[in-house]
Amino acid sequence: MTLTEELGHWVRANCPAELVGSVFKYGGGSHQAITDPAFRAWFDACFDRGFTVPDWPKAYGGAGFDKAGVAALREAFRVNGAPVPLSGAGAEMLGPLLLEMGTDDQKIRHLPKIASGEIRWCQGDSEPGAGSDLASLQTRASAQGDHYLVNGSKIWTSNAYMSDWMFALVRTDVDVPKQEGISFVLISMDDPGLTVNQIELINGESEFCQVFFDDVKAEKRDLVGQENRGWGIAKRLLQFERSAVGEGSFIPRSSSLPEILQGYAPGDVAAGNRVLDHEMRKAAFDLTKKRAAAEQKTPGAATFATSTFKHLSTRLESDGLDITVALMGAQGTGWHGTGFSNAELATTRKMLLSKGFLIAGGSSEVQLNIIAKRVLGLLD
Repeated sequence: MTLTEELGHWVRANCPAELVGSVFKYGGGSHQAITDPAFRAWFDACFDRGFTVPDWPKAYGGAGFDKAGVAALREAFRVNGAPVPLSGAGAEMLGPLLLEMGTDDQKIRHLPKIASGEIRWCQGDSEPGAGSDLASLQTRASAQGDHYLVNGSKIWTSNAYMSDWMFALVRTDVDVPKQEGISFVLISMDDPGLTVNQIELINGESEFCQVFFDDVKAEKRDLVGQENRGWGIAKRLLQFERSAVGEGSFIPRSSSLPEILQGYAPGDVAAGNRVLDHEMRKAAFDLTKKRAAAEQKTPGAATFATSTFKHLSTRLESDGLDITVALMGAQGTGWHGTGFSNAELATTRKMLLSKGFLIAGGSSEVQLNIIAKRVLGLLD
């Protein structure tokens, strides 16, 4: 029996029937208890096998899978309609970074709690005056013996209101060029000097937040890398983030366009051609990802090519949702009330939310600049 067959058999034996075809987005943490008994059983079964973070070493709660093993597991989940057990910034971004750049103490204290879903993490990078120009951040961290005191503000911090910890960029030196005075620290969200305000988004949800720091303590043992050398760490983290976005970990997926076409605009030749063009672009994107993975010299390593996949995946999903709403006609204009199904209302809101992913994780314009410089080797 091949690994793919073995994993498929395991998924069918352990995934409750009522979960097949569902999409659970579970990021763990003390603020998001698992209340569904079926998903609880599924999560526990996956955690016992290391499948919540399958490419991590077993010592930290993973399965120790190589690239082929992770691909086989993802395919087993997909083919059998099983939801991914764990997602979010801890599993997708911080975990891989700590495995590569963290101290042994940081790995032991933080990674198992991510794998088990005990702790949820959020990302503190953008600030009111430092978005695309991230190196202009002004949140200060002043050294005080064995810890820092952090003062300032972060904005567009996804799910900060339901997170237990934050990984953040802070300024530890103001007398050097801006990229050289930044440090990367880990901060507990239960500090009394920390305030979280949710921001209402265009789709009616409030997952993005502004976070204020008033003498918030960050232990020096939770400094990742060297003081004032956090900019290189931040760039590495962004590669992991863009890789996750490129894989669709944080993006609201559009429905099947061929099914939407048949349901709302059967026989519309122009609409059919638009759907066909989009499906062909999606197929080309998927093949490009597979080719890039096959050609990758270091399995699992994020490269500057992640900017390509981040840009294309968010563009494709946004375009796909635009087409979906257009095909729905008047049924794509609903916000609430009767006359619209729950699926129609959810689709319209997903379309609105998808616009933010053209900015989050590095705007499309920033990604195109990185592709030009780091992938194509063009001159500045």
